[in-house]
Amino acid sequence: MVCATTFENVTVIVTESLSKRYPRVTALDRLSVDITPGVTGLVGANGAGKSTLIKILLGLSPASEGRAAVLGLDVATEGAAIRSLVGYMPEHDCLPPDVSATEFVVHMARMSGLPPAAARERTADTLRHVGLYEERYRSMGGYSTGMKQRVKLAQALVHDPQLVLLDEPTNGLDPAGRDDMLGLIRRVHTDFGISVLVTSHLLGELERISDHVVVIDGGKLLRSSSTSDFTQATASLAVEVTDTDQHPHGTRATFDALIAAGLTAHVDGHLLLVDITGDETYDFVRDAVAELGLGLVRMEQRRHRIAEIFSDEDEDDGADTTGDANANANTDTDTDLKEGAGRDAA
Repeated sequence: MVCATTFENVTVIVTESLSKRYPRVTALDRLSVDITPGVTGLVGANGAGKSTLIKILLGLSPASEGRAAVLGLDVATEGAAIRSLVGYMPEHDCLPPDVSATEFVVHMARMSGLPPAAARERTADTLRHVGLYEERYRSMGGYSTGMKQRVKLAQALVHDPQLVLLDEPTNGLDPAGRDDMLGLIRRVHTDFGISVLVTSHLLGELERISDHVVVIDGGKLLRSSSTSDFTQATASLAVEVTDTDQHPHGTRATFDALIAAGLTAHVDGHLLLVDITGDETYDFVRDAVAELGLGLVRMEQRRHRIAEIFSDEDEDDGADTTGDANANANTDTDTDLKEGAGRDAA
């Protein structure tokens, strides 16, 4: 018997040996995972089983074997009750083009059981939250991709669910639109206390907003861990310096000075990564940069990125291909999981 509740066991989703098999493919293969309140990222390549898992959790598709519960409700027998407590944002475009955002979200609120007056009030508040209040009476056929994604998020939130399931919410968005959507998703939990399960094939996206990350491949669980465990600090110091006329390649000049001082370091693009042997490492770096007359842009302990961890595990060559772990989110390169990683279609 699967048992999980948001109060007693502090678990919103639990699966036990959950499998979904079709005649020619296996979408989920004995998946066992617990998901606690907060923002949880479910990451995997296209075809890894993410959408299949969401359909099972909503009670829309039966599992071949195993069990699952959402908010303490069994997905096999209590699907309708689950859907009344959960918001769902589908991956694909499903909005009627000749209907306004207000009409559509009010309709979805009424479908969720809200009375007419409450549905209209909640719709106005939710569209304001997602940034569509001024455009709420326009037909959605004239909306941009970003606006359509916001409508889909609004309809998932309008009935004040305890949990929302967001399937690839940044699909089709440009970098600025992705940043805006990720910010909205994070606020769903921080501002309203609603737990979130968000899927993506981009590791960097989920690293930025998630408290916990679940990685699946071919329907199997690869890893489930807090984001802080994934991105724990390394024993390297990331150093960035300016160039000068005397030292047009400041990073290389600093590298040479540190090697001469007996430190271990290597150059990674515009960064210098220095092995930390103790607190004195910081002093050595500071003094070397000052003696060269260079400007010190930053000096900070480096952290793993999730993409780097899986790159290291797959390639087993120790090569650092992801650069600085503390890069600004707006310039951070999100790593797309390899299409080949999801061998079984979802």
